[in-house]
Amino acid sequence: MIYKFKSAACGDLIMLGAHGEQLLRLLGRAPSARGIIEPAAMPAALQALRAAIATEDARRAEAAPAGCAPAETEGEESERHAVGLQQRLWPMLEMLQRSHAENAPVTWGV
Repeated sequence: MIYKFKSAACGDLIMLGAHGEQLLRLLGRAPSARGIIEPAAMPAALQALRAAIATEDARRAEAAPAGCAPAETEGEESERHAVGLQQRLWPMLEMLQRSHAENAPVTWGV
């Protein structure tokens, strides 16, 4: 399944199924084919996504050996090139910020 998030405040955001489901779970929602994020719920949604990013960043920092940059860790080829939550969620953070500023809901599946 592909998620297509829409808002009148900006362009559409398309996510593969697994990534869209991960996003919805981070927002405390069950993955569903249709839904809406109302402007009043956007500050909490932004806070939840930022907290998830901070948690992942802290986990990666703890996993890296002391004194090594993440790209220098041995045996972590897939981890070095993996897309992190910060990169994956940035478009949704932008969409939520713009939508909240314009009082426009974010919908998907409609």
